[in-house]
Amino acid sequence: MRVPCLLLITLLMAPKVQAADYPIPEKTSASEPLAKTFSLEKAAAYLDAVAIHWTRDRQCITCHTNLPYLMARPRIPGNSEAWKEVQQFLREDVARWQAGGKPRGDAYVVATAAALAFTDAVEGKLSPSTRAAFDRMWQVQKPTGEWNWLKCNWPPMEHDDYYGAVLAAVAVAIAPDDYRNSEAASAGLTRLKTYLSKNPAPDRHHRALLLWASTRIPGLMSAKEQAECLDDLKRWQRHDGGWSLPSLGTYLRRDKTPNNPDAESDGYATGLILVVLRAAGLPANDPAVTRGIAWLKNHERDSGRWYTRSLNNDKVHYITNAGTAMALLALSEWGDLPTATSPSNK
Repeated sequence: MRVPCLLLITLLMAPKVQAADYPIPEKTSASEPLAKTFSLEKAAAYLDAVAIHWTRDRQCITCHTNLPYLMARPRIPGNSEAWKEVQQFLREDVARWQAGGKPRGDAYVVATAAALAFTDAVEGKLSPSTRAAFDRMWQVQKPTGEWNWLKCNWPPMEHDDYYGAVLAAVAVAIAPDDYRNSEAASAGLTRLKTYLSKNPAPDRHHRALLLWASTRIPGLMSAKEQAECLDDLKRWQRHDGGWSLPSLGTYLRRDKTPNNPDAESDGYATGLILVVLRAAGLPANDPAVTRGIAWLKNHERDSGRWYTRSLNNDKVHYITNAGTAMALLALSEWGDLPTATSPSNK
């Protein structure tokens, strides 16, 4: 399928924002003070900065920075030139694929489709570039239903094929225009369901994502399995109201020492679980929800981020970028952020 020349020219000629408008945040530190009051403005600025610099410097999408950024940023009110540029970067990539270019890998295709699906979900209409990304996603799917995923020993995202499969399921579930029931998705989704039915989720993190997808895609979990997963997630809520990432799986650090499942609550796990609880239909007055929301509102840092310790080492905590995005996505899902209006996806 060829890309209309006018669309491709428009994408390539669109002006970029000035990097000076988005200064790089200070290095993530566990000792950064908590903010005295919640600031959506600081949180949005932090996310814009890390996403725009990652996209420009690395020229790729990644599961810990600009993928969760595009999951959450459309929910934050206010104009963001950085958001427009990051999603435009992905749409340009899709345009190149349509013109005969080669994607950077199967995982890259799935992540791109997921990011664009979340972006489109705010407007409620699936864009042509997102449809094209999904088309390519099904083309590179393995006959057994999963994808060749990145295995960089960077849990919980880039270390097994199951994450790629369940991320694809979430992307299809969240896509607007009833994409999950479309003819274009039918064969691939059948293969994906087969894979997920034959391969149990290896940890609590991946099972939570499966629960999320199952709330919109029938057949991924039985009602009994959903209820058991919900009970398990609520059971691991900490005394302070949050959740911790190390409790969502058995993860070894790069020095082969285990992560502590009783570690302090963090932004990523708390945000993710609250998003899943919302999708699963828990009421706003459920104690797990009210305590979790209170934790998020009280644990933003001065910079606008929510700290999440890396499961690998303490050099760079990139997972904090995803933690901040998930925290804001959760607050949005539970009605604790103003309503956002998406910029044009054309």
